[in-house]
Order: sequence, then structure tokens, then C-alpha cells
Amino acid sequence: MIPLLGPRDPLPPAEGGRADLGGLLAAGGGLAPERLLAAYRAGIFPWGTVDGLPLWYSPDPRMVLFPAEFRLTRSLRRTLRAGRHEVRLDHDFAAVIDACAAMPRPGQDGTWITREMRDAYVTLHELGWAHSVEVRMDGELAGGLYGLAIGRMFYGESMFARRRDASKIAFAHLVHYLAEHDYGMIDCQMHTAHLASLGAREIPRMVFLARLHDLTRIPRSPACWAGVTPDREW
Repeated sequence: MIPLLGPRDPLPPAEGGRADLGGLLAAGGGLAPERLLAAYRAGIFPWGTVDGLPLWYSPDPRMVLFPAEFRLTRSLRRTLRAGRHEVRLDHDFAAVIDACAAMPRPGQDGTWITREMRDAYVTLHELGWAHSVEVRMDGELAGGLYGLAIGRMFYGESMFARRRDASKIAFAHLVHYLAEHDYGMIDCQMHTAHLASLGAREIPRMVFLARLHDLTRIPRSPACWAGVTPDREW
């Protein structure tokens, strides 16, 4: 039986995520900023809704990427070196999450980014917790991603690409930025071939939670990354 949470009910421990339901832990409780931040610090994330109630997950194993293990392929390196794109951070968060919500996903009927989800993450962005990486080509938004930063931990949420390799360009710049600022781990949530090709791998939930605890307790105030345009020699 999956717990149904009221507005003031705390989330169950992350260890209770059910393997037979993909890590589903609980439903309900709302998407207030305090609840979302508490959930991420505890290794829990919302993914989809049922009858308007958010579903909370804690899968085992957990897909993560350690910045030092990022796999830069030859083809992606060539694309990055070609420089036919512009990358910005936190320049237009709302446009990125809207594009992620509108992007068709193989095997998915619709999007889990409902209006309530969208508004909740925009609020977290305004509070300095949620961030976006945007890739522009020929003056248009071609791809990007968004997620949360807490302590030295980054939680990836969603990415999109309207042009070839645009999401990979965004991810490469994100990893570079996080490595430069001493972030220790990127939460990729669940396994995908796309993320695995970039160096992400699965680790046991208990290992993930232990590392998460160490990384999120490091004091770091929420901040906007706006105005920072990552640049490097690839």
C-alpha cells in the first residue's frame, strides 16, 4: 500500500521506495518549496501525478554521474569545438522547462511536467535553487536542461533537444561548470541509454543516500547562475 500524504504529512524514508513500482514511495502532500527541498535532500523526487496528486520516488539502484567520469565522445568534442552554438546558464529557465514539457518522449503518453510541476520548479528557480542550461543555435533555443543544486549536489530533472546534440552540449557544459565548482555528484534518477553513453552509472540506493548526505550538508547558499556563460577549450 502506497501512503497517501496530507499537506503537513512528512515523506516516508527513502528506503521505502518499492522496487516492484519503480521506486514509488508515496503520493500527495503538495509541491510547496519546503517539501520539494526536503524531498531532494532525502533522496526523493516527484515524477508525475495521479488525480492531481504528485507521486514521489526513490529508486534502487540510482542512476548518477560523477563529474570526473563524464564521457566526452569524439563526435561530441568535434561539435563543441565547432562553436556553432551559444550556451547560457539561468538566462530563461521558464523557456527550458516549457520545452522539456512539450518534447515528445518515446514510450511516454504526454508529460509528467504538469502546470503545477512547472510552477513549482519556476518558484524554486526564483528562490535560487533550480537552474537551467540553455543552448542557442542560429539565435533560437535549440536544447537545454534544468535541475536543482543543493550543497555540492546537483539533481538533474529533464532535458530536451530540438537540434542534433543540443542536449549533449548542454550536459557537457553543466558537467564542466559543476566540476569547476566542486560539485560531487549529479543525480540522474533512473537509467537511460542516453545518460549511460555520457558516463552515468547505477549505484545502490544506500550508497547514493550516504553520498547525498555528505554533499548536501555542505553549506552553500542558493544563488542565481545568470550572467555566467561557460567557456572552455574542448
